[in-house]
Amino acid sequence: MKRSSNYLVIIILLVISAGCKDQPKKANLASGQQQIQKEGLKLLVGTFAEGDDKGIYQLDFNTETGELSNRQHVAKENKPGYLYLSKDGERVYSSNGTKPGSVSAFQWNEYKTALDKVSNLSSIGDGACYVGLSSDENLLAAANYSSGSIVLYPLDEKGGMIDDPQGIQHNGSGPHPNQNSAHAHCVQFSQNGKFLYAVDLGIDQILIYPINSENKLGKAQVALQLDPGDGPRHLVFHPTENKVFIINELSSTVVSATVDEENGVFTKIDKKSTLPDDYQEPNACADIHISKDGKFLYASNRGHNSIAVYSVSESGDLKLLTIEPVQGDWPRNFTLSPDGEFLLVANQKSNNITVFKVDGQTGLLEFTGNEISISQPVCLKF
Repeated sequence: MKRSSNYLVIIILLVISAGCKDQPKKANLASGQQQIQKEGLKLLVGTFAEGDDKGIYQLDFNTETGELSNRQHVAKENKPGYLYLSKDGERVYSSNGTKPGSVSAFQWNEYKTALDKVSNLSSIGDGACYVGLSSDENLLAAANYSSGSIVLYPLDEKGGMIDDPQGIQHNGSGPHPNQNSAHAHCVQFSQNGKFLYAVDLGIDQILIYPINSENKLGKAQVALQLDPGDGPRHLVFHPTENKVFIINELSSTVVSATVDEENGVFTKIDKKSTLPDDYQEPNACADIHISKDGKFLYASNRGHNSIAVYSVSESGDLKLLTIEPVQGDWPRNFTLSPDGEFLLVANQKSNNITVFKVDGQTGLLEFTGNEISISQPVCLKF
């Protein structure tokens, strides 16, 4: 009996030991799942960096904490100042702010560790500063700031650029010293795919080009005439309504407008300053974005180095809620995370990207303390 009891004790100990050995495996599995969750999203960064540092970078973004990490240099390119990603994320396009300007198309390599350049075409102008895809991804457009022109490229079935561009030159000037000639600064396709909008800082106009059945641009009309010296730079459409919001670089203002579904023309609703009433120093607005629910609008100030936050009423009127310091210098571009919970700012002159938490109820921003150093960041894309 004693011998039998000893056997029983040994068996029990073996079972307990085996159970203990299983515990770390389960813990590791849970830890691995948490790690995957914390890895979050990838952020692409276009830069004006020079020398060996020039080009496009990729960062990891933690969607729980807002932390940025794991900086990787994924493509060498000269002044890729604006980036646009295909819907599947496989292709990346860049506008290159050189003289002469150009547009490049990249494809991820097999391991998603680097962007391989598959084509580079002239932008039919100087200082390409913006690039955008049509909704069905068969057309690519770019704006040339220095020469005040735009260009349209057809794309093949794989998203490759076809060397048959259509270039169009803008003409005119404005009262501001920076408006000695046309300066196309942004191109965006309409949500219905019928039109291409071109925002021209030099002539205080947003032009609208119809897209014909042969995927060519027709004669331009004025979608919106801004006030003299406004210097419109970028625009963003409301996520669910026929409204649009424009940021004016030279007058430090934002404008809301309605969009006519049939002819694409804008009708102004409201105009508000991006600055405190007592601010008298130089400022140049840069970028504009709207929350996913369309309730809050954000605009960046270079000089005052801040983000102006507005509430948007059902009618499209704007109310300035606050002006939040960006914790850096010269916020050329910023972006909202896909879930709308964070706002990230590319501060060109201070060489850093800063991260803010967004209050979904109030729209207000709070600096998370998270930032990362990178040379001359000018464009952020998830």
